[in-house]
Amino acid sequence: MVVVGGRAPKCYTRQCMNQPKINNSEVRAEQAASKTYQTIKLGLDVHADTIVVVRILDHSTPQPAQRFTWDKFRVWIKTQLALAEAVHSCYEAGPFGYGLHRELIAFGVCNVVVQPVCLDERHTGVNHDPSDARELALRLDRYVAGNTRQLATVRVPTPEQEQKRSESRQREQLRREVQRVAAQGRGLLLSQGHREKAGWWTDRRWDDLQDRLPAWLVTRLEVFRRVLATLTTELATATQALAAAAPTVRPKGLGGLTYEVVEREVGQWDRFDNRRQVGSYTGLCGGVSASGASRHLLPITKHGNVRLRTALIELAWRWICGAGAPAGSNPKPWAGRCSVAKRKTTTNKTM
Repeated sequence: MVVVGGRAPKCYTRQCMNQPKINNSEVRAEQAASKTYQTIKLGLDVHADTIVVVRILDHSTPQPAQRFTWDKFRVWIKTQLALAEAVHSCYEAGPFGYGLHRELIAFGVCNVVVQPVCLDERHTGVNHDPSDARELALRLDRYVAGNTRQLATVRVPTPEQEQKRSESRQREQLRREVQRVAAQGRGLLLSQGHREKAGWWTDRRWDDLQDRLPAWLVTRLEVFRRVLATLTTELATATQALAAAAPTVRPKGLGGLTYEVVEREVGQWDRFDNRRQVGSYTGLCGGVSASGASRHLLPITKHGNVRLRTALIELAWRWICGAGAPAGSNPKPWAGRCSVAKRKTTTNKTM
């Protein structure tokens, strides 16, 4: 036997040579038959046709990414439940909604939906599906270990809450679509030397306008008017349905439409533990920039639910501009207060 450095290599020692040969297939079968791991963490990068998965077994390093179709992923995830005492997973909120989350929960997986963020923190310029899934898995590993700041989780609504919320959001989409198509018509008019304000397509304005326009331009604008007529009809129907769904007894100054929008966006008021969480969710709390002895107060953070924040800001403006004036009072002082507030806002923006 050759001795290197006065000591026999490990693979040639008598102890190693006398060990029985291990059958790897039997080991794998034994592992599959028992809960081999305590936890398995899965980072999921979800797409319409495929799901890219990066797996972490207990506290080991991430394994190479795997790509599954949706059907094969459903079969594969069940095998992971047999390998560990707990299986955790996460994916970013996006166009695929919460259907996958509900499926994983039904299987027995501890899944969380997280807020989408830039997963290339160092800005290396390398950003693809495997790298996103790997970063999600690493953050989930730290999140499961107790560092809850690693992931900003998204509250998953119930199917009933999601359906009700989709009604108010569809109304907002219709309103924006009306503005978009009307702006396209104004743009066409402006390109031909006709400057018109909003509402150019209404019957009263259109009767006066079409007499001053060439025939070809009237034909083109009629296309927009037909689309706008359909959209406004649907918008009015959706608005009436939301307002009718509101209860009769409401907080003072809160209309039926705003009440339903706020209620459906929040979904569940007992989700908040303190006032700071409410301010963070609405994005209406002030920002701070501080370093050492320097400290500056910033405008509102605009962090959180933009639809809820928009509804609350519009509610505040209506209150200032007279909608919240006490019954029987003179509305002129309230209107004056609105004009002063608007002038202050404009002055601050120019400064």
